[in-house]
Amino acid sequence: MASIKNYETSSEAINDLNKCGYTSDFNLKADDNCIFCAQSKIQINHEDFEIDEFYRFYGASDPADEVAVYAISSEKYNLKGVLVDSYGAYASKGVTEIIKKLDFHKF
Repeated sequence: MASIKNYETSSEAINDLNKCGYTSDFNLKADDNCIFCAQSKIQINHEDFEIDEFYRFYGASDPADEVAVYAISSEKYNLKGVLVDSYGAYASKGVTEIIKKLDFHKF
């Protein structure tokens, strides 16, 4: 549960993670306290996934470029995928278990 490689860009990290089997695209659904896989239409609660790797990217001049890339796996749903979330000024808001789990890796 750590950054394994050094990538120059978030797209480079995402492409490499896709090659490693992290092919699902996850989105944060903070209001529902879950992440969502659009391809399989599955909502995954915080206790049903693990963060296998994470990478932070800093925007040199634009805070909107500050993102975290998470390699996520769920044994329960047999899914592996990527979630991209901003941090800093544009971080996801809300006090939910899902955001707490993600935020633990951001800083």
